[in-house]
Amino acid sequence: MPVAPNPAPDRAKDGPGLGRGTMGKSGLAALTLGALGVVFGDIGTSPLYALQAVFNIDNRRVPVTRADVYGVISLVVWSITMIVSVKYVTFIMRADNEGEGGIMALTALLQGAKLVSRRMKYVLVTLGIIGASLFYGDGAITPAISVLSAVQGLQVAAPTLGSLVLPITVAVLIILFAIQRFGTNLVGHLFGPVMAVWFGVLALIGVVEIAQHPGILRALSPTYAAEFLIDHPGVAFVALGAVVLAVTGAEALYADMGHFGRSPIRRAWFVLVFPALTLDYLAQGSLILRDPKAVSNPFFILLPGWAQIPMVILATLATVIASQAVISGAFSVTHQAMRLGFLPRMTIRQTSEHEVGQVYAPAVNLILLVTVVAIVVGFGSSTALASAYGVAVTGTFVLNTILFLAVARLLWHKPRRLIALGAVVFLSIEVTFFAANLSKIVHGGWLPLAIALIVFTLLTTWRKGHEIVTRNRIREEGSLRDFIDYVNSRDCRAQRVRGTAVFLNANPKTTPLALRANVEHNHVLHEHVIIVCIKVERIPHIAKSDRIAPDHIGRPHDGIIGLVARFGFQDRPDIPETLRLADEQEVLEGDADVGGASYFLSQMTIVATTRPGMKMWRKKLFLLMAHNAANPARYFGLPDDGTVTMGERIEL
Repeated sequence: MPVAPNPAPDRAKDGPGLGRGTMGKSGLAALTLGALGVVFGDIGTSPLYALQAVFNIDNRRVPVTRADVYGVISLVVWSITMIVSVKYVTFIMRADNEGEGGIMALTALLQGAKLVSRRMKYVLVTLGIIGASLFYGDGAITPAISVLSAVQGLQVAAPTLGSLVLPITVAVLIILFAIQRFGTNLVGHLFGPVMAVWFGVLALIGVVEIAQHPGILRALSPTYAAEFLIDHPGVAFVALGAVVLAVTGAEALYADMGHFGRSPIRRAWFVLVFPALTLDYLAQGSLILRDPKAVSNPFFILLPGWAQIPMVILATLATVIASQAVISGAFSVTHQAMRLGFLPRMTIRQTSEHEVGQVYAPAVNLILLVTVVAIVVGFGSSTALASAYGVAVTGTFVLNTILFLAVARLLWHKPRRLIALGAVVFLSIEVTFFAANLSKIVHGGWLPLAIALIVFTLLTTWRKGHEIVTRNRIREEGSLRDFIDYVNSRDCRAQRVRGTAVFLNANPKTTPLALRANVEHNHVLHEHVIIVCIKVERIPHIAKSDRIAPDHIGRPHDGIIGLVARFGFQDRPDIPETLRLADEQEVLEGDADVGGASYFLSQMTIVATTRPGMKMWRKKLFLLMAHNAANPARYFGLPDDGTVTMGERIEL
């Protein structure tokens, strides 16, 4: 299906921070190895529990006959082929926002597009928010089921240690979340080789088993999947709810594209990951045919006794890495949502000096830790967790496809017939998977949906409340041009004092509340006034050469200077550094001393009223979120001893 955009930026091909032609073979190999350690952890550990879940469905078990085993293996292999290899790796990864991927990047593209109608934009952006919310639901389940399924290998290798599975799982998860503050930079360098060994072992296990029982290779034919669906439609439909576990992690593969680039991810997938997964699933199918009792845990039973304990250790490391990828994805989605105006300012820490996309959100980390541990203790086993897994994943698949097709049509102007073909091919598969997983809702599938609903409520409440507060704030601020005329008139009693004052403002046409308060209440106006208007663009990064632009808001002798500082939603808005950059580029007028400047922040006291626009409970939720927002001085990198906060009352 040839739905392809115009050529993507070099960053998407060569990796972050690399210009055209600078990527050598060694650099590409390093990025490919790093991608193994971050991108493929989730989907790479699916063999631990996918087939086990398929053959242990509580309500309608899949018969362990030759035809049915062939049918299941064929379904798994062709699901991976169509959803991951064809849809994500071949097509959707072409839809990047300046090299960044993920459903929030697609949302940003559509949010800034000139669409046919505002209603269409609203619908598509809402779908993107729903998809991001579902990603959080997936992010809570993945670490729980991944680590738990690996540690459960102890029950196969040493049944007497079965009582230690839950305590060990919780301990591993606590350690995993505790090291998040050190960032994901270590993952690509240290865990890449671990995942290379993991996939190598999967391939070796598969080759050994298939060499002894090559008949299982018949399952590569899609005809067995078709026959399974036709002969046992009821059982097959239920089985699809577990088969989808084999493709979980495809969204993380796309979301992490900005870290490594498109080419390294594609190479790693087609050269190592895809073949290794296929071989291992075939081998597990062969084992189940030889020993139907192996459905209890085919992954570990496939191994000889001496290799089971070492494999438990390796699998635990691999699942920790898989969990790391999803957790990092949650940090990235939070960061992007905040930049796009769907969340208040939160404490976000850059964990790499080279990769601006590698961030750490302490609040999100703590919430995820508590949620994941509660899930592990509450469900108790990976088989039980499999019943909760899949609804959020398949929902995200469907929404990604819809948004991708919207981008292909509205931004790339692809023919309608190609869009229709893409919808038929991909949505028919993914909607079927989604429908099959709906039966899981009563067995635990409600959990990721509940998490997604909470996140969706938070995102939409903040967006709507922020719009109302911004509108009321603009009315209170008044026209900046009129204010400048006032301070230059005889009616103004403000005294000019020496020094440089910097005021932050979101709207270049209105007066910063702190500036108005300083003149009207303190009767003071500094000799040099710099008003910085901060613009967060819908692209990830803005080059330093394009970051600063003058805004001529006053006359030269006014001493009032306007600057527009542009940041990408992945950039850190450090205002003192931005002013130094403006000084170096000679954008500032006069002799303003940016090094010794005082910074003034407008502190809004938001008051909930009975005015229409939002329900009262949502207004209270907005106030709670605003109260817990990050300190703006810290967020913008302002010095503690040089920042003054002045407040105003704003109604909601």
